[in-house]
Amino acid sequence: MSPDSIFQLCSTIALIAWLILFIASPFWKAVDKLLIGVVITLFSILYFWLLAQNFKLSDMQNFSTLEGFMQLLTSKVAVTTAWIHFLAFDLMVGIWIKKNAQLHGIKHWVLLPCLFFTFMVGPVGLCIYLIVRLVHTRQYFADNY
Repeated sequence: MSPDSIFQLCSTIALIAWLILFIASPFWKAVDKLLIGVVITLFSILYFWLLAQNFKLSDMQNFSTLEGFMQLLTSKVAVTTAWIHFLAFDLMVGIWIKKNAQLHGIKHWVLLPCLFFTFMVGPVGLCIYLIVRLVHTRQYFADNY
């Protein structure tokens, strides 16, 4: 399977997973099990496989400089691997936001912008959620689990 195909397939799976998180999660309690147990696990296995197939231990030193990191991302395989990393971690953060909001009694419809921005630009959505939670709980360091 080519990097282009893997990129497109993972992007499609991520979109479906986010739609499930947006729409079904208030009504379907097992949605987290599906998303973590299937989607994020699939992304993690694929990520690990791409790393094992295409990166050498000597590449690790490139993570310590911007120039080195940019050299790592000069191939389609490397960018696809990084993309899967983003997809998996952003979805995990989205699930955490949903679970944390439930813990604090924040309505699901209030989360939708947070989840949308987490899907599109990860840390921005998380930042918006932390502000929403601060307003709702009046505590910045509210429970994180």
